[in-house]
Parts: sequence; structure tokens; C-alpha cells
Amino acid sequence: MLRLTLLTLVIIVVWINILPVIMPYKKRAAYDDATLRKMALSRGMGSVPKELETLKKMLHDTNNSITKERVLLGRELFFDANLSLDKQHSCASCHMLAKDPHNRRQFLDDITDPESKTDCMVCHIQDESGSDRLATAVGVDGKEDRYHRNTLSILNASLAKYQMWDGSSKSSLASVAKMLHDSQKMGLSKEQLLDYIAHNPYYKEHFAVLSLEITLQNIYELIDSYQKTVVTRSAYDAFLEGDDSAMSEEAKRGFRNFIELGCKGCHTGVSVGGQSLQKFPTRDYNYIINVTSRFDSRYIGRDVASIEFNFREHHDFPFENRGGFLGAKQQQLFRVPILRNVTKTSPYFHNGAIFDLREAIYIMGKYQLSTELTEQQIDEIAAFLKTLEGEVVMYKELQ
Repeated sequence: MLRLTLLTLVIIVVWINILPVIMPYKKRAAYDDATLRKMALSRGMGSVPKELETLKKMLHDTNNSITKERVLLGRELFFDANLSLDKQHSCASCHMLAKDPHNRRQFLDDITDPESKTDCMVCHIQDESGSDRLATAVGVDGKEDRYHRNTLSILNASLAKYQMWDGSSKSSLASVAKMLHDSQKMGLSKEQLLDYIAHNPYYKEHFAVLSLEITLQNIYELIDSYQKTVVTRSAYDAFLEGDDSAMSEEAKRGFRNFIELGCKGCHTGVSVGGQSLQKFPTRDYNYIINVTSRFDSRYIGRDVASIEFNFREHHDFPFENRGGFLGAKQQQLFRVPILRNVTKTSPYFHNGAIFDLREAIYIMGKYQLSTELTEQQIDEIAAFLKTLEGEVVMYKELQ
């Protein structure tokens, strides 16, 4: 019986190795630019609007909350560290916007004292990431997030249906109160927030100019008015709008891989993500020894090392699940990350376990799509993701 089992295993291994020879992959037909663009648009992967009115329609801004006066006041609140319990953390402390003059002093302080920050922030502190580039978010009084979750980018967040890693907020507005009042984020009570705004001459004057009462809801909505405008455009948008030269041929092949392999099934919409909750990982390869010659030797070490994991503790994640966060309903359901500006938002995954974009691509291919991506495919997908790297749109009506 044992001999039969071993013989069967040998036959399976031989077949796996010779299949690529006797049944070679057919060369795929190349899509022209128009077809590639049509495929993307059919999945709702449209461009970020150049015009403010179009953005407002996209965000269903029926209450006309995005006006110059509201956005400017909301921005003041967004950058005000007095909205935190320790008076040291503003919304922008974690959701950094390097090109906004309000952040200039904070960036200068951090650059001159790099030891105060860790992880990717040290080198990438001036990137327009909309996040803090830390593996684990840090709130008031230096408190680390209880589940070691990292900070999601504020860039393009208003275009998403779900906020937070567990999708517990269904709009960017709903996320504001959680940021302000969570004891491990900004930690300010509702009473303290109202008291500060009501006794601040600047805010009292500007609320009056807008004919607004000083209420919690109005404070939240003003901050969100600003958040909604923090959207980016990139070469990807130009391509979707008809500029064939906006993407390199490598990036177009990466875009094609992105569509054909199934990435677009979850990373969809104008935001290229954030539209659903999905289980991660969907596949468990921790017990599988790859016996094919197509396996990338760069990753053997990590897969072998993963065998040492306590699988019950890590729930078969392809990396150590530091913090033990399991997403919505404790069922490993996570908000699909927004991929716009993903090249500037490392480290990746809910607990910032992976720092390299190419490794993150590899993991997603293997553990979500059951696909061993080749070196070339990884490079092409990375080139496509680079085209999603853009600048915050400066709408003239808000200047």
C-alpha cells in the first residue's frame, strides 16, 4: 500500500513537470488600447473627474456640502491638533498630505528627527500617501492600535463604499467620529470636542458665517467636506480618457494581467478598490510543497518558514498575523484596499506585514487567485500600479 502511494506521488510529480512541455501555453492575443480601455470601463473603473461638479455628482452630493467655504473650514479642522486628547494629533498626523502647507511644519519636524518614526516613513515621509507609512497606527499618547492595524490612506477614500479594515463604516462621513473619539486614535470625547469648538473664536466666527450651529454632526460633515475633495488623478486616468501614450507597453500588459487574472473582480470602481469586503486569504498553501520547476526560488525560504507558524493562531495567513485581527465578524473579511497611489502606501496588508510591493503582488496572486505569478507578470502588474500614482486634484472652485 505504501509503495502504491509513493508510486502515485511520483507519477503526479512527473506529470506536473512535463505538462508545460506537452501542453504549452498558447500565446495570448494582444488587446489593442481601445479594447483594454473598454474592458476596464465595463467594470466601472472610470477616471477621477477633472471638474468639481462631476465629482459632486459622483459622490451624490445632493446637500451641496462641497463648497469652497465648507471645504476650507473643514480643512482647518482636519489639521487642528487640538481635536485630540493630547493636543498633539490631528487627522493629518496619520493621514499625511505632504503638499498641503498645513503639514509643512510637521514634516520638517519629522525629517529632522527621523528616530521618532519607524518603518517606511523614515524615507518616504514626504510622499503624498494620505497615510502615515507605519506598520502599526499610533494614536494619542503613543498608543499603538490594539490590533496592530496600519492606517488606510485618506486619498480617494470618499470614492469607496466601505471604510476601515473591517468595513465598519459605510461612508467617509461615518468614519470621522470614529477617528476623533476612539481612545487609541484621537481620543477626544464628544463633550470635549463641542466645548473646544464653541469656545474657539475662529471657529465660532466661521460657523456663524456659514449659518451653522456648533453641533457634532456639523463638525463631522465639515471635516468630511474636505476629505471628499482629496482625490487623485494619474496617468491611468489619462489612459481611460483616451490618451494611449499615457501608459507604457509594460504597464498595459500589467493592466491586462490585472483584468484577466481576476484582480479587477475585487479592485474595481473609480477608486480601484474599497467597494467590497472580501475574505483574505482565500487559499491556504502553507501545507503545500511546490514541486514544479516553475516555482520562483526567491520565495522558497518564506514558504518553508511558514510551516513553522502556529496555524490556529495565524489562521493560515501568508505572514505572521501580528495583532490577531480577523476583520469583519472575525471571519477574515477585509475591506479591499484602494489601489490608487498604492506605490506610496507601503507597508501592505492590514497589519503592515509586507513592505515590498512586488512581494505583495506575489502573495495576492498565490493566496487570492491560486496563481504563481512569473517574474515578468509581477513586473508588469507593478508597472500598471505605478500608473495609479497621482496628484491630489486642485479644483479651481476650491482655491
